Amino acid sequence: QVQLVESGGGLVQAGGSLRVSCAASGSTFSNYAMGWFRQAPGKERDFVARISRSGRSTYYADSVKGRFTISRDNTKNTVYLQMNSLKLEDTAVYYCAADPRIIVTTTSSRYDYWGQGTQVTVSS
Repeated sequence: QVQLVESGGGLVQAGGSLRVSCAASGSTFSNYAMGWFRQAPGKERDFVARISRSGRSTYYADSVKGRFTISRDNTKNTVYLQMNSLKLEDTAVYYCAADPRIIVTTTSSRYDYWGQGTQVTVSS
């Protein structure tokens, strides 16, 4: 079992930056690849980014590539999502998720553990 708690969300102007964090507990953090997803009102939960267990490999949705950076600190059991050049369409609840499998997936149903989410609102 892994417990995940996101933090760092908030209100930011378009073009600005924000970093959200996800702290894990309850199991060996480095045994899990970690992902970030987001869900806007009335829309499905979409893949944003994924990082491998070691942190050496990262994957991004096309919509955030070049603007967002996922990273992790296995000594702190924490995964981060640095978001730069934020756009109005980045407004959503952001969730972190843990996947014990090695095979890379962007499908939310393949992630076993989820946090409660943190709201990110980008204003004009």
